[in-house]
Amino acid sequence: MKKLLFAFFSLAVVTAQAQTVDDVIQKYTSAMGGLDAFNKVTSAKMTATVTVQGNDLPLTTQIINGKAMRTDVDVMGQSITNVYYNGKGWKINPFAGATTATEVTGAELNDFKAQASLVNHLMDYKARGHKVELLGQEDVDGIKTFKINLTSKDDGKITTFFINTTDYMLNKSIAKQDMMGQEAEVETYYTDIKDVNGLKFSMTRTKKIGGQDFQLIKFDKIELNVPIDEKIFAMPK
Repeated sequence: MKKLLFAFFSLAVVTAQAQTVDDVIQKYTSAMGGLDAFNKVTSAKMTATVTVQGNDLPLTTQIINGKAMRTDVDVMGQSITNVYYNGKGWKINPFAGATTATEVTGAELNDFKAQASLVNHLMDYKARGHKVELLGQEDVDGIKTFKINLTSKDDGKITTFFINTTDYMLNKSIAKQDMMGQEAEVETYYTDIKDVNGLKFSMTRTKKIGGQDFQLIKFDKIELNVPIDEKIFAMPK
């Protein structure tokens, strides 16, 4: 009996170790609805509430898949707007001194570009020229996850993804972001998974810095393949 149990657990360990980074990414992609299905989506409109420092603010995101993105946050009667369109980006943020449309470049532009795609860059990393590495397993709040590093082809930025070993959903990601001119390591937790036309979306996203919550986004509605006027992405003159 001891020999049989030893053989069984040895086989289980070998099987677990044999799982490659591409195996994990493929299972994650399938669990989310499939790469082809995401690529077939032409557009998306998402409405949400973003909570910052106890303030609940309306958020609207409009996307032309792979081409354009616009987010608008209403703050005390003023709007914070971020836009990406065909390789260029601009923003308006009166709370950061940008009261008129200001061009976005560098790492910030790359972040805007990433938001213009409904496809997580992990799903089609090869096509984008990114590099990935499986770093083993790690517990996230008591849940076993696969830990994967993705190094961006565009700027060398590293994003770490934690994918549930059971259902292959994305539990958490870690990336460095520019926060008011300073770089900070931001942890994003993905919960409340919802099926929208056969595709999975996280309806609640919690961002933390240094283990402390600083932003909570709760999506109320996600609409796919809706009409979006491309004029909204043009930079005001």
